[in-house]
Amino acid sequence: MVTCYVKYILDSYKVPEFETYAKRWIPIVTRMGGTHHGYFLPHEGASNVAYALFSFPSLADYEDYRKRMADDPECQEVFEMEVRNRSIISYERSFMRPVLE
Repeated sequence: MVTCYVKYILDSYKVPEFETYAKRWIPIVTRMGGTHHGYFLPHEGASNVAYALFSFPSLADYEDYRKRMADDPECQEVFEMEVRNRSIISYERSFMRPVLE
């Protein structure tokens, strides 16, 4: 299993728009074979940092998901929504493997 960890820097005035974006991605990742662990939005502390974690069985499965996103109408709709909203200033993506019992 590989878990994608994404750190977002947001426009702090557009957190509600980002939350709408986040809620759209959770079922998309699930539909495309991943397990979404949720988005984590600002609450206390920094008002412009959010995180997301989602897993795929392997890095190859994640790469397949990324390829399929390019042709998926729902993915394209959510991408276009974010282009209009401009809630995300930047993001960093890292891949981690969990250590479980």
